[in-house]
Amino acid sequence: MGITAPCRATKSVAAIHDLSGYGRCSLAVIAPILSVMGHQCVAVPTAVLSTHTGGFGEVVMEDLTRYLPQTLAHYRSVGLTFDSVYTGFLGSQAQIRHCLDFIAAYPEALAVVDPVMGDNGRTYRTYTREMCRSVVDLVREADLITPNKTEMYLLLGQEYNPRPLTAAEIKSCLLRLSDLGPSQVIVTGTELADMTVSNVGYDRESGRFWRVACSYVPQNYPGTGDIFASIVVGAILDGDSLAIAMEKATRFLELTIRTTYSYGTDPKQGVMLEKNLGWLTLSHSLSGYESL
Repeated sequence: MGITAPCRATKSVAAIHDLSGYGRCSLAVIAPILSVMGHQCVAVPTAVLSTHTGGFGEVVMEDLTRYLPQTLAHYRSVGLTFDSVYTGFLGSQAQIRHCLDFIAAYPEALAVVDPVMGDNGRTYRTYTREMCRSVVDLVREADLITPNKTEMYLLLGQEYNPRPLTAAEIKSCLLRLSDLGPSQVIVTGTELADMTVSNVGYDRESGRFWRVACSYVPQNYPGTGDIFASIVVGAILDGDSLAIAMEKATRFLELTIRTTYSYGTDPKQGVMLEKNLGWLTLSHSLSGYESL
């Protein structure tokens, strides 16, 4: 009995991320978001963790680096294809190389790299200088990247600057990130000189710069970057413009963060995704994006 080709009524995403069992981040939020948006999430876990690493003590972890090339070989042997290859937090140089192999194996797929290397001006402790340089190599092969401000500076090889950026400064950064390779760039959670926090983007094909302002909630939650990037991936696969994809992701996060904040739950538990997933199935009039 032969392999049946996947139904093309839905689009498929090879999501190369870790799987944390508790705490609502990585594949635990990526899979339901892509599914509810009508896409097939093909989970390619880089590691399995009992919880995320943000405050639950000694985490139990199984590294799955050797699983990645074997999985790619299996997919290729049975002729499976993907509409997108989407990478996130990676635990080693070897995992970065395997992600490059995945992208090279599916040149027609939308290559999305969320270069999860650090936040708040600091590199994550597991990321060495060599790994950060290798992430730049991964970014060179991407069609779309979604760094935060810390990761933006790491990719550009610059020292982190905490001050708000002018429109001209962030445009320059977006252009230089795009010059690395990706045709679409989004930098998340950027404080601008007008004292707003915005997600900002650049689309090289159209030459347009975009911003979507974010409302402020005085609490940080794990997994919000994964949620944002996943919605952008789903929206782009649906044919949305970069600006619409950015706003859709921003508005969903605002709703979900505000819902979670209202319940006063422990931030380590992440956002209450389950309360709001239905929002992504509805049609919304989105007009809060603006040219930068």
